[in-house]
Amino acid sequence: FFRGQMISGEDCEFIQRFEQKRNPEEKQELLQTEGNQCAKTFINLMTHISKEQTVQYILTMVDDMLQENHQRVCIFFDYAKRGKNTAWSYFLPMLNRQDLFTVHMAARIIAKLAAWGRELMEGSDLNYYFNWIKTQLSSQKLRGTGGSVEAGAVSTSDSSQYVQCVAGCLQLMLRVNEYRFAWVEADGVNCIMGVLSNKCGFQLQYQMIFCVWLLAFSPQMCEYLRRYNIVPVLSDILQESVKEKVTRIILAAFRNLLEKSTERETRQEYALAMIQCKVLKQLENLDQQKYDDEDISEDIKFLLDKLGESVQDL
Repeated sequence: FFRGQMISGEDCEFIQRFEQKRNPEEKQELLQTEGNQCAKTFINLMTHISKEQTVQYILTMVDDMLQENHQRVCIFFDYAKRGKNTAWSYFLPMLNRQDLFTVHMAARIIAKLAAWGRELMEGSDLNYYFNWIKTQLSSQKLRGTGGSVEAGAVSTSDSSQYVQCVAGCLQLMLRVNEYRFAWVEADGVNCIMGVLSNKCGFQLQYQMIFCVWLLAFSPQMCEYLRRYNIVPVLSDILQESVKEKVTRIILAAFRNLLEKSTERETRQEYALAMIQCKVLKQLENLDQQKYDDEDISEDIKFLLDKLGESVQDL
């Protein structure tokens, strides 16, 4: 690429040095002293090289680098600030590319920058990213209906891996309270409920319920979630669940709905919905089993107590 004048000597020299740093301490030292050059090189390579395989490789390096140390997102924020840009502005256009691996690696990096960075993503950038996530999750919903597979389409296993990657991006974003409100405003809860109502695989089920659990950490969100059919949908999944992690996250979500709600009326409404959906009976059955995870036992006890109180009130 250097000989073909697609990249500068400076970028070529830096990427060679970066690749040679196998030792984490050496790599960290390089990034601390030459963070700006690092961001500049990665962004130059991504934008000036058209060979998809190379772009995939660069994005994977960036993703690994951020995963190793969350503080490294600052490298891109500092670089973007100098050019009066946002850190994710370099990666958002990549969501339109044809290659699915490239698209999903870019999506992962955007989520990490938005969730771990010192600035919040907002406005049109956040709307664009959340709409992209919704489209991906909804297209998975459509795929799940068993339509014909087009020529050259992605295999089912690849497709489910990619949609799990998208769900992972949402899980990361919803750890930030401000993004929870933005997701709800973007009609994101309907999107989650659509996936859950579509008999998706257990991993995606777990990820979507994890998102409900995160939303329910906010008392205001607990109020808002009353509009949706959350308790019946989750209790149906709980009844059929054979995976402990799915059971665990449903119980944790139910607990949040009852515990984080500040309004007594809201708590009563959720408790009544759980009683009507026979959650009490399911909890009694679950209480007979042994669990490695103490959280499950604690959540079962909490829910049994709260629903027991509601039955007394009734």
